[in-house]
Amino acid sequence: MKRKSLLRGALLLVVLAGVMLYIEHRARHRTLKTAATAIKNADSVWRAPDTALIPHTEAGDLIRYGRNLIANTAEYFGPSGKISHGANGMNCQNCHLEGGTKPWGNNYGAVFSTYPKFRERRGAVENISQRINDCFQRSLNGNELDSNSREMQAILAYFKWLGKDVPKGKKPKGSGIRQLAWLSRPAYPQTGKQVYENKCQRCHGTGGQGLLRPDSVAYVYPPLWGPHSFNTGAGLYRLSRMAGYVRDNMPFDAKKPADKLSDEEAWNVAAFLISQPRPAKKFGKDWPDISLKPLDHPFGPFTDSFSEQQHKYGPFGPIQQEKQRLAQNKHAGSFL
Repeated sequence: MKRKSLLRGALLLVVLAGVMLYIEHRARHRTLKTAATAIKNADSVWRAPDTALIPHTEAGDLIRYGRNLIANTAEYFGPSGKISHGANGMNCQNCHLEGGTKPWGNNYGAVFSTYPKFRERRGAVENISQRINDCFQRSLNGNELDSNSREMQAILAYFKWLGKDVPKGKKPKGSGIRQLAWLSRPAYPQTGKQVYENKCQRCHGTGGQGLLRPDSVAYVYPPLWGPHSFNTGAGLYRLSRMAGYVRDNMPFDAKKPADKLSDEEAWNVAAFLISQPRPAKKFGKDWPDISLKPLDHPFGPFTDSFSEQQHKYGPFGPIQQEKQRLAQNKHAGSFL
């Protein structure tokens, strides 16, 4: 009897040991799987959540309205808009592709996670509503939205929903516009004109006027210069922003990688586009600290001795070196 009890005890210990090993194995497997998922997510390009998952609630209706405002801005705020007639007829998604969801298409993936934040152009902390109104004034060459309006609240709700899976303070891969490596020479507008004629004008027109819808309310393809395009205060008026944008996204009808622009073509066609006439608009409060201007900000004054022409078209390497030298001297002076 005693021997049977010992055998049962030993068997129970073996079973318990096996159970403990199994639990430990499963825990280790979950840990490794979680780590692998984290690594994969860290390296993967941001993808927008599925719009089918927007809830069918009052809050969901606001998100859908915000998405519609981004996709069809001109219907609400363009020259024939339902709400106002202040903007130029472009839609937000003419610059923020696919409703602001396309990777490297100037998307909104990191907006909710990174704002409010300090912006050098404003010289102060900026919230999302202020950033939206910047776009209305610059890219749409129009008027600000009332920050308390249903339209502003809808756009904010849409941005929040798009970024709901992005940790606060993080900017996922594929957000915004890709920064291309600087050219060692200036970008050439005349060479860019040839690129435009070969790869762009079939959609945007020989005079950059774009293609209006049959109802003339909004654009199928937006104007790239002229009175109905973005003004000189817009972000895409900076060469590097335009070059990175067209490099990854144009021609819009490209069927294979070979149809896309090369880096050099992107720089040159960007130079051509920003050399063309467009609404000139100054924002007197921009860049209160001129030392914080980007290398390719095309309007002085500057803290360096380079011309507006070089700040507009490059080469930017010498400007960058001078900026670094001035920063080092300032840093060294603070210890004297």
